Amino acid sequence: MGQALTTKQIRLWRMAVYFYFGLSGFAMASWVAQTPNIRDALGVSTAQMGWIIFGLSTGSIIGLMCASRLIARFGGRVIMLTGLGLSSIGLITIGLGSSWVPHVWIVFSALAIFGFGIGICDVAMNVEGTAIEKTVKKSILTGFHAVYSLGTFFGAMIGSLVNKIHLPILTHLLMIALIVLFLIIFFFRFVPVGSGQEEAGENNETTAKGNLSVWKEQRTVLLGIIVLGMAFAEGSAGDWLPLVIVDGYDKTPASGSLMFSLFVATMTISRAVGDILLDKFGRVAILRASAISAALGLIIVIFGGNYYTAAIGIVLWGFGSAYGFPIGLSAAGDNPHGVAARVGAVTTVGYMAFLVGPPVLGAIAGSVGILRSLIFVLIGVTVAGSLAHAARPVSPNVKKLEAEALEQ
Repeated sequence: MGQALTTKQIRLWRMAVYFYFGLSGFAMASWVAQTPNIRDALGVSTAQMGWIIFGLSTGSIIGLMCASRLIARFGGRVIMLTGLGLSSIGLITIGLGSSWVPHVWIVFSALAIFGFGIGICDVAMNVEGTAIEKTVKKSILTGFHAVYSLGTFFGAMIGSLVNKIHLPILTHLLMIALIVLFLIIFFFRFVPVGSGQEEAGENNETTAKGNLSVWKEQRTVLLGIIVLGMAFAEGSAGDWLPLVIVDGYDKTPASGSLMFSLFVATMTISRAVGDILLDKFGRVAILRASAISAALGLIIVIFGGNYYTAAIGIVLWGFGSAYGFPIGLSAAGDNPHGVAARVGAVTTVGYMAFLVGPPVLGAIAGSVGILRSLIFVLIGVTVAGSLAHAARPVSPNVKKLEAEALEQ
């Protein structure tokens, strides 16, 4: 990144990345809030809407797979700006394709653009977060993810208000897109030039090799498994928890929404204090505690048989799901050489769990029931907890060996 940054520059850099995290969650929640209205505007069934939303998954996966190479070439600041800029264009096009010129393929394509932007921005944000961690020499990545959750909360609340006053889809999404565009352009200048880029002399061919070579490293594979299990726990709650309460406990949709809000609130609060806990106890201890908490929470929800007991389980589940993803990414960024490739690889695994895990869980639930299907989530967090030792900070010798492997 060139010359050393001043304390003020580091503070502004950190603030800018906080905003990028928050705006990413804000944009995502704004789209989600409009999904029922968009389904009705297009005149499609819920099943057909699922296929339309597949455009978002497709774009996200392509973005995640391209992100590390793009970041290594252009730097994190450019990719964050480009990613959220594309997502804003996607939001506007979603509004146009669902109201002004309603057409299924327009919305599908717009979601692919939106997802691609979110995908490359997510990796870039986490690369920037790990770079800031190394600069300030303390754990802060969990705090960034807490701000993402906070942005999601505000986006959901605004979406709820918009739905209540029946604001048109295009008007809402256009307003959100303009807010995001203004703020990302404003904060762009505070992110250092070149952060996230590979060291001078590395070219695209070397970067491409690095993207593949990281999966030859045992530590990166283990971190990927940890993030896979913990992200599965988080993603399954995000998609299925309301239905777990409705179908598994014979409660109303309002009760299901309340329990989901409890889960999100627990995660947000846990992440807000996570950096303090990490600095005091370390990654391995927190990961193990997270896995134990999530496992206990899932056991209570699966076998508790009582709505109020399930609420206790959901709190434990929420706490346990809060740290796995950010800790895994933080550990992947320990070695500055090849950081974009490693963080990109681990991020991709995590988002695969978010995008692919819940549909698989739904298919399993069709055979064994929604509550029993959570046993597979329980297995995932148990495996993740057993591998927590992989998140220990790497020694200088290991860093050197990893750097040499990437260069070969």
